[in-house]
Amino acid sequence: MTGKIIKSDAEWQAQLTPEQFQVTRQHGTERAFTGALDKHYEDGTYACICCGAPLFSSDTKFDSGSGWPSFYAPMDGDAVGETEDNSFFMQRVEVHCNRCDAHLGHVFPDGPAPTGLRYCINSASLAFEGAHEAE
Repeated sequence: MTGKIIKSDAEWQAQLTPEQFQVTRQHGTERAFTGALDKHYEDGTYACICCGAPLFSSDTKFDSGSGWPSFYAPMDGDAVGETEDNSFFMQRVEVHCNRCDAHLGHVFPDGPAPTGLRYCINSASLAFEGAHEAE
């Protein structure tokens, strides 16, 4: 992964849609079952919408029934970081892109084998590149 990407809010707003900005830069959440990538199952890579860092593979995507794209592991252990999130009177673990600090979603300990984890990610924080596009 290349170096850290730091931009002002104005620079992010110029690059992102209002929903992408609200989710990734202001720690928002899209409504369940509204994201374009929830029921998306093509082969490929899910990258950070802000900086393009590859985050998740379609190989680890599963239908959690939660209404958000769910993965049991990131592509690379260094791609996704975790932060304790105690907002809204809940204890959760927030996940973010390590390259640009974009808020992605949260990780929960109720996923499938082999990790037992469920990375619950906002569609608005991801860009999909199909396997056939990468060739």
